[in-house]
Amino acid sequence: MHGLGNDFVVLDNRDNTLSLTKDLIRALCDRHTGIGCDQLVLLSPPTRVGADVRAQFFNPDGSEAGACGNASRCIARLIGNSPVLQTQNGLLPSFQEGSLYRVIMGVPKLDWQEIPLARACDTAHMPLYDGAACSMGNPHLTLFRSIEDASTLGPELERDPLFPERANIGFAEILSPDHMRLRVWERGAGLTLACGSGACATVVNAVRRGLVKRECTVTMEKGDLTIFWEENGPVHMTGPAALSFTGQIP
Repeated sequence: MHGLGNDFVVLDNRDNTLSLTKDLIRALCDRHTGIGCDQLVLLSPPTRVGADVRAQFFNPDGSEAGACGNASRCIARLIGNSPVLQTQNGLLPSFQEGSLYRVIMGVPKLDWQEIPLARACDTAHMPLYDGAACSMGNPHLTLFRSIEDASTLGPELERDPLFPERANIGFAEILSPDHMRLRVWERGAGLTLACGSGACATVVNAVRRGLVKRECTVTMEKGDLTIFWEENGPVHMTGPAALSFTGQIP
């Protein structure tokens, strides 16, 4: 499946028959010798009251991500009936709205210890290129500069010592108070065509800086997401989700 080109191998393990290892995840994610994807998604029975399915997100290097917005919309489409997703970032309600899907991605974490950072900082004005940082289940750093810098600065900043768990690095160009362009370097995955949690984090950071309104269109390489941050509340993400193909692999 994919959301705006951000693509996923989704494994349906709701019967609890699959066993994943880091080596198997890396093999399945490999675009040359496996199926190929930006992230692998494992669906399993929920363990929390109120959830319809448990979702785990894995990067191509085998590491686990705490959240993935584009994949969450794909799960909503696959499961149907507006499921509540159990993730590392809590329970995420989802809704079908015409041909689009909306996921409530949770309340952003803004404190340096929650992101987490290695030391105390003003997270709205970071000591790295005057960026801003928050967590949407994953650590995100937003730089308000050319999206063309993503391929050069992204890999450097992902592993900056300030981020003990590494970070996703977003490069945002503000076009108007309700529209921006975004490119994201994802930790463990590199450049991606779209990043849902990154779009949420970027709007949060831009609102904190007074650059955009609370509802903002985020344009990425293959299309748009609509992000809305409730005052003192959660972030809503709305956009498309597509099924590319289904199959089996031994």
